[in-house]
Amino acid sequence: MTRLPMKRFLIMVAGMTIAATLFSEAVTKPAGNKARASGRASLPTRSADPYLGAIVVDAESGQVLFEQNADQAGFPASVIKLMGACVILDRVAEGQLSLSNLVTVTAESSKIGGSQVFLAEHEAFPVEDLFYALMVQSANDAASALAIHVAGTAAGFVEMMNKKAAALNMTHTRFHSVHGLPPAAGQEGDVSSARDLAALARELIHAHPEILRFTSTRERGFRNGAFILRNHNPLLATYQGCDGLKTGYITAGGFSIIATAERNGRRVIAVVLGSKDRLVRNRQAAELLSKGFAALPPLPPPVATNAVPTNAVIIPPEPAGEIEVEGGSKHWMTAGLGMLGGLFLAGIVAWVVRRGKR
Repeated sequence: MTRLPMKRFLIMVAGMTIAATLFSEAVTKPAGNKARASGRASLPTRSADPYLGAIVVDAESGQVLFEQNADQAGFPASVIKLMGACVILDRVAEGQLSLSNLVTVTAESSKIGGSQVFLAEHEAFPVEDLFYALMVQSANDAASALAIHVAGTAAGFVEMMNKKAAALNMTHTRFHSVHGLPPAAGQEGDVSSARDLAALARELIHAHPEILRFTSTRERGFRNGAFILRNHNPLLATYQGCDGLKTGYITAGGFSIIATAERNGRRVIAVVLGSKDRLVRNRQAAELLSKGFAALPPLPPPVATNAVPTNAVIIPPEPAGEIEVEGGSKHWMTAGLGMLGGLFLAGIVAWVVRRGKR
């Protein structure tokens, strides 16, 4: 075996020691220090076991079927992309935007990290393709590209999101980004509550039911199939009737989900905000959906179509053999008999008068 020169050996040992020290610091460094080192703001932890807050509502009426800490504000992360989707679909409904419109990717959008579809500057995609990337892959670069296309700037789109939140009376919600990523240093994080997110879900389902076509998609090709979009919502495959809506996660906010399912023509919406564990979040969401279906009030009995209204005037049937004359209530048979009877009586009277004169 060839021996290493002492000098080279000492340099190698020193390098290994430095590497081990750096690794140890990376593992043991507090989350706040890591956030500052990466240029991200240090957010307080807003998650709990099994969750920070939750709610279940009847999608049709909005009736609350279950709630626990539903007004507690947390960090919903990528769940806020549903508000971006709502703003976009509003513009489509108003005719200001078409799903076939081409969106050109800016340099800003191409540099967004996290979950993405790796958009490159100057690439162009239809709104519909980027919308699938937004809802299925939860792509942050797609969220940025769509926002800039609609509003001109990401900041302008955030204003539109907050305006829509105010219109829906989402009083515990404030958006600062279009994607839900942890904020940059000196900026604030997106906040919302379970109750507010349920209101957003109801608005989407009622005003834009086509959203379910996107949120129920488990896989879809992107960029001519070169990239496969994969949905992060496991309930699509494990809970009967589930067809949406969105998951989200950041370290400070934990795991969140807005889940909805339809059974026997009735739909419920469940929101789990700020769970410490992903599997716990998924299990709680499924249990809350089932609890919601069980708590739905019974539907009223169907109204018989042949029932007679209580205030209806019942007209007895006409006597057999009589036919109503158009334009009056007389009947020709009755009138004819009356005339014959009158003539007969007149004849008798005339005969009696003549006999009396004799």
